Amino acid sequence: MLFHTWVFFVFFLIVYLVYLLVRTNNRLMNLWLMLASYVFYGTWWLTISKQGLSDFWKNPYLLLLFGTSAIDYLMVVFMDRSRTPAVRKLWLVISLVSNFGFLGYFKYSEFITTNLNSLLRQAGWALELPDPVIYQNAFFSVIHAPDSWYFQHVVLPVGISFHTFQSMSYTIDAYRGTIQTERNFIRFLTFVSFFPQLVAGPIERASNLLPQLQKTPRITRENLADGLSLFLVGFFKKVALADYLSKYVDLVYGSPARFDAPALILATMAFGWQIYFDFSGYTDMARGIARVMGFRLMLNFNNPYTATGLGDFWARWHISLSTWFKDYLYFPLGGSRHGTIRTYRNMFLTMVISGVWHGAEWTFVIWGALHALGRCLTRELEQTAFYKERVPTFVKQAWVFVFVTFTWIFFRASKDTEYTALEKAWLIITRMFTTGWTDPRCPIFMIALVLAVWVYQLVYTSRLGIARVLEWAPVRVALAAAMIIYLAVVAQPSSKAFIYFQF
Repeated sequence: MLFHTWVFFVFFLIVYLVYLLVRTNNRLMNLWLMLASYVFYGTWWLTISKQGLSDFWKNPYLLLLFGTSAIDYLMVVFMDRSRTPAVRKLWLVISLVSNFGFLGYFKYSEFITTNLNSLLRQAGWALELPDPVIYQNAFFSVIHAPDSWYFQHVVLPVGISFHTFQSMSYTIDAYRGTIQTERNFIRFLTFVSFFPQLVAGPIERASNLLPQLQKTPRITRENLADGLSLFLVGFFKKVALADYLSKYVDLVYGSPARFDAPALILATMAFGWQIYFDFSGYTDMARGIARVMGFRLMLNFNNPYTATGLGDFWARWHISLSTWFKDYLYFPLGGSRHGTIRTYRNMFLTMVISGVWHGAEWTFVIWGALHALGRCLTRELEQTAFYKERVPTFVKQAWVFVFVTFTWIFFRASKDTEYTALEKAWLIITRMFTTGWTDPRCPIFMIALVLAVWVYQLVYTSRLGIARVLEWAPVRVALAAAMIIYLAVVAQPSSKAFIYFQF
């Protein structure tokens, strides 16, 4: 169920009207939001599996969401009842093993199987391993497990990485004693499954969302105005910008051997903006939907392409994930507290694991490693007075944009019948530097659109004071009217899924 479709509008209208009636009763409000969220999530399996409504409650997506949530809830309850540190740690370990186990199976079993099969063949082992396309857990055959142990045609549950990390952060915070634990099971299920941000974030913390679910949300005129504005901006980013750019990106990246350097470079730059418009558009819509209901979700993007350093970029891009890895991986590894070498080690591991989080392909490992390498090489430079004061802001922004855009090649390259993802990424890079410039194939309107947005962001973050102007009611109304007119007259209807749903 996509935010930018009529199906969702009908769904949300029903949910919202009932929500207005029950929100003053906290138990009924959380029960209704939990049921609505499970219905919202359950429709994904019906769509992918092409099942009928009668099969809705056979949905393995729902079982997975409920099961992981229930395990984490119970582990925290057991923690609260345990006074022995070793026992509390045991409950935490069970929670982590459970979460990483489910995530590892559904998301990485094909990757593990494919690479294991390749290693076994190279080693000359005489093992008849099943086809990983059919049996994505083929590594079970190494221990001669029966066929009943296999899951055939494993489908990656939509947003599994997001709701798993959200639930897991609650368990870790409860173990650390930094939050008040939740005793109401329905309210906890609502926290994990809250439908506006369930499938692509932001990854909310219990310290932010749970307290809002414990009281009656206030729905004010300001909340309604801000929520509708956020939704409209996100809708515009997705339909008018991201989906428009995707046509050119899909064309070039679908057959990179047909295109020369100008088209490949332009398509890579276009993808950089496509993924930003797509993902930040989803976040804006999610925050807008929550805001009209009286809830405030965290900011997930803050003009990342105006960043003046790679550290600054990751403080602006996918903020909820960046802070998650910082709090639950980088700091536990030691952060920057134990010398330069360990600091860089921790930084490198965090970025590489972040790449693996995004997908089960070597291209994502390389993407994370490139960002890790770039961050390690520029960290000290970015902290110098020379870089901060002497290097022009535009030069710093340009270098960050070029580096980030280049790494997007590995993020976007996907396998097909002709190439693996890694082969396609390497083909694109080599053709960028070896082919001619005689056939640019540059869509002028696309370039003008992207430049207009980039100039807007640069001016918005400058000292010219335009940010204050945009808060004026007449300006906001005029911009909203312009976007609606553009959507109605120029943009084409779209049912293209959000990019981050695959993660």
